[in-house]
Amino acid sequence: MVPARPAPYTSPPQRTPIEEPVGRILAIANQKGGVGKTTTAVNLAASLAVAEQRTLLIDADPQGNATSGCGISRDDFSAHTYDVLLGEATIDQALVRGVQFRHLDVLPTTPDLAAVEVELVDVEDRVTRMRDALAPIRDRYDVILIDCPPSLGLITLNMLVAADALLIPLQCEYYALEGLSQLLSTVQRVQDSVNPALDVDAVLLTMYDARLNLSRQVAADARAHFGDRVFQTVIPRNIRLAEAPSFGKPIVVYDVASVGAQAYMAVAHELIARMNSAAPDASAANPSSQAAPDAPAATSSASDPASPASSHDA
Repeated sequence: MVPARPAPYTSPPQRTPIEEPVGRILAIANQKGGVGKTTTAVNLAASLAVAEQRTLLIDADPQGNATSGCGISRDDFSAHTYDVLLGEATIDQALVRGVQFRHLDVLPTTPDLAAVEVELVDVEDRVTRMRDALAPIRDRYDVILIDCPPSLGLITLNMLVAADALLIPLQCEYYALEGLSQLLSTVQRVQDSVNPALDVDAVLLTMYDARLNLSRQVAADARAHFGDRVFQTVIPRNIRLAEAPSFGKPIVVYDVASVGAQAYMAVAHELIARMNSAAPDASAANPSSQAAPDAPAATSSASDPASPASSHDA
């Protein structure tokens, strides 16, 4: 039996609309590890780049898995997220450009990033470092994705302050929704203090197995709780998705025909449609915000939670 769920999520009160700068910043966050957070960051960024969206992926997890998952080695960069947060380098100096795709840039990281939690603790502007660093370059991108660490410390707080919204990967397993209460509480505190516009923009169901009643139950609970914030596409358990990081490749490079690749392409198209719907004038004025007509199309099985074909792939 799936445990009792909290009341349906509601957005913060409406505020006076302001003109949003180009470059939607989404923090991919969940304090629970092993939910597909980095897998989502790498593969959604790559899928957006395939769709000709100017995309920046920021690796803010000291484990550096998003960096290695994109095929970036330590020899490919001299500055990284740690240097940017400490003010020892600008993002421009630290970026690795054109990673796997012409439209994908990456801000890499190393395990040194963990020291930021201590080194910034007494600094007055410690929670706004990433927001300030991104300000000069965010108008170069259509989407900026931040891979946050699986914790709610100073690094994650910095990323939430910098973000316009959250994208929460939610694994279709027992207690999946229970662990979100602390994250949503942190979001509320950030809203009340330094980033009142922060909201939960999207929830992505991961590790979905249509053969399991539990997966279907968790998916139904998530949709009841978050409503249309939940992507229609679900990410299935997929062998190719698990293999791709060991080769340093996003799934659309490693095996574009796999169910996992098609699922992430479908999520990218959903995200583009949401952004264009929220800002129709901006999308008309900026041709690069439209998906490439020849981008790989999603298969129906990847986006249909009821389809058994969406649950596994050799």
